Amino acid sequence: MKRQVFFCLIATLLAAQATAPEVELSAEPHHHLALENKYVRVYNVEVPPHSDTLMHHHRHDYFAVNLGTAEVINAVKDKPPVTIKLQDGQITFAAAPFAHIVSNQTDQPFRNVTIEIVADESLRNSAAHGEIHWDEDRALETFPGGTQQIFFVKDGIRASEFELQPGAVVPMYHQQGPWLLIAASDIHVRDNNVRSDPKTLVPVEFTLDLKSGDPIWLPSMYLHSLTNTGTKPAKFVTLEFP
Repeated sequence: MKRQVFFCLIATLLAAQATAPEVELSAEPHHHLALENKYVRVYNVEVPPHSDTLMHHHRHDYFAVNLGTAEVINAVKDKPPVTIKLQDGQITFAAAPFAHIVSNQTDQPFRNVTIEIVADESLRNSAAHGEIHWDEDRALETFPGGTQQIFFVKDGIRASEFELQPGAVVPMYHQQGPWLLIAASDIHVRDNNVRSDPKTLVPVEFTLDLKSGDPIWLPSMYLHSLTNTGTKPAKFVTLEFP
């Protein structure tokens, strides 16, 4: 019976592919623009239970950070639909261009943060010519009370997931380029020992109080560390730009 229902659903999605109006990503009603600059456009995505997105175009490569566990059907135009299972905090990457429908057939909302890389072409070219280099492109870093999982480098951008227990500190490191932080849980994090002027070395600190899915853009050339000042574990994803 389940197989019959599945094949009926696939047939329905294939029919939807053929008849669905195609829209740009910015016009897809389940995608809500949260942050935009010359590097990225960040969308908060929520597809209610048993609902579908419109057929929408991705003109740029993008990263996606999943919020909660999910099972969706990804129906890429002119290809058979594929069922995808996603874990909470999972980071995925997709190369453009393509158009697709995302179908949520579960009883829970499907939520993610989609990060469109506006400068994907120039970043790809720089990476192909060896102009972008990371010391590590895949690793598990551990420190007291926390971890940094470096998942991959795509388009010259390094994607990592951090988990911090209350009071834990990400050791201080020197950030070369700008970076995007996405809260994968509600977080209360202090960014301290930030030194924006290497001549004066004047310390600065500020607090990041973010809800799950909130993005924040942090500029480059900072020497800093992050402390979980909340009472619960903090989980967040970073995209480090060259």
